[in-house]
Amino acid sequence: MTDDIPIARRELIASRLAAGHAVVAATLAAEFDVSEDAIRRDLRALAAEGRCRRVYGGALPLSAASAPMAARMDEARERKAALAAAAVAQVQRGELLFLDSGSTNLALVELLPEELELSVATNSIDIAAALLRRADIRLILVGGEVNPVVGGSVDAAAVASVMNLHIDRCFLGACAVSPQEGVSAYEFADATFKRAVLSCSRHAIVLSTTDKLDGRASHRVAALDAIACVVLEHDAPRAQVAALKKAGTTVLQAQRPASANSAENAASAASASN
Repeated sequence: MTDDIPIARRELIASRLAAGHAVVAATLAAEFDVSEDAIRRDLRALAAEGRCRRVYGGALPLSAASAPMAARMDEARERKAALAAAAVAQVQRGELLFLDSGSTNLALVELLPEELELSVATNSIDIAAALLRRADIRLILVGGEVNPVVGGSVDAAAVASVMNLHIDRCFLGACAVSPQEGVSAYEFADATFKRAVLSCSRHAIVLSTTDKLDGRASHRVAALDAIACVVLEHDAPRAQVAALKKAGTTVLQAQRPASANSAENAASAASASN
């Protein structure tokens, strides 16, 4: 196989990653009889498409939670909106909020009450863009080099910037949440940034879809007793809800999304007709 047919080679590599296998650039170069530079181009292209995570010497398959922000924005919109609706009740008048980069936190933007005279800081490009359409909210953008997987800035410049803020309430993004491991993240820089945000915040809230519960990402952010409140989906398993409470945090559960009601009604109707 030569360098003039990269698409077929790239798709074969993508299929291995989709099956959950890590790939090594040197091994692939020998297998396909191409240069390592050619393989690295393939991996860069696949990473840009949200199909793998680049690491030194190769690439790793992505879990749903570690997919790039752009790939997560359209997933489970109604469930994320339900989490956001449950969380906004915690917000108080005149607060400086921090919305950490994440597709669930993005759902908060349109639900923040207009009358509360809020200021919102964020490191997220997408959240900042959405906030620009809210004339009633003062926006503070925490800048630095943008990490495409995170969807925002989490480098040393971003850490230095956020350390100058007195945050009343942060909505912290999480890649995994569990009673034993607490809140964790896949990216080292992201976890470091989240710890900085937490250190500058009076209260911390985490919105978690059910797929993140009992998970363990590579880098720990905080134990659960450092988080004031975790907001879960309406159908989060009871055992996990109880375990999170026992670990030292307050747990709120969102209302059932309309789509869940529709699906349940459809299932009941189908069962009755059989």
